[in-house]
Amino acid sequence: MADSPNLPDPSAPPGRDDEGSGRVRWRRFAVLTVPAVAVTAGLGIALAQGVLAASFAVSGQQFKVSATSLEGEGFAQYGSVDVNAREELIPVAVTAIKEAKLHSLCQSVVTTLPVVGDISLNLTAGDKTPVEASNLFVDATQLSGNAVFTNIEIGRDASTLDKGPAEAVGMQDLFAQQADTVSITDLHQTAWATNAGTFKLSGLSMNISKGKKECF
Repeated sequence: MADSPNLPDPSAPPGRDDEGSGRVRWRRFAVLTVPAVAVTAGLGIALAQGVLAASFAVSGQQFKVSATSLEGEGFAQYGSVDVNAREELIPVAVTAIKEAKLHSLCQSVVTTLPVVGDISLNLTAGDKTPVEASNLFVDATQLSGNAVFTNIEIGRDASTLDKGPAEAVGMQDLFAQQADTVSITDLHQTAWATNAGTFKLSGLSMNISKGKKECF
């Protein structure tokens, strides 16, 4: 029987250099897997170098933060990833501010327990004297309000940010923005984590109550 030039030689190894289907399959496999491997490796390197947002394992609960106003100096914002105790990656938008003042701050988190139901923890501060924070980082999934920026740069490479805190840099080639100052009124934010060098809460009050009671 005549040899068919279109059929691969079963005895040839998968990585052979002819034009058989084995070579095509391996090429397709490489094209599909290399990007995924590169992304995973990149995230691993970024975590090891502290480039990603996670400085601790975040809990499985988001919390809400509101303030009547926020004034900040040295603003930066970029995309990043948090990590929970299960080592799952959680995408976040990091807002970083060198020096911030918040008026009428509210923070709330609701936990649902078996039999008991919803339990709310509420924290308030800054009704008279504003809350003060330095090197503030908030890893959020939602932010709203009325904002004014001065000397804003939109679309800057996240690895080159230099107006926010020294640690406020993201991964190379990712989108970011920064500004000299930021002012936000009617701030509403849903977040996974908050870090700060210092956090001064004047008029602090915390209470736990049954039922669902959130800042917004």
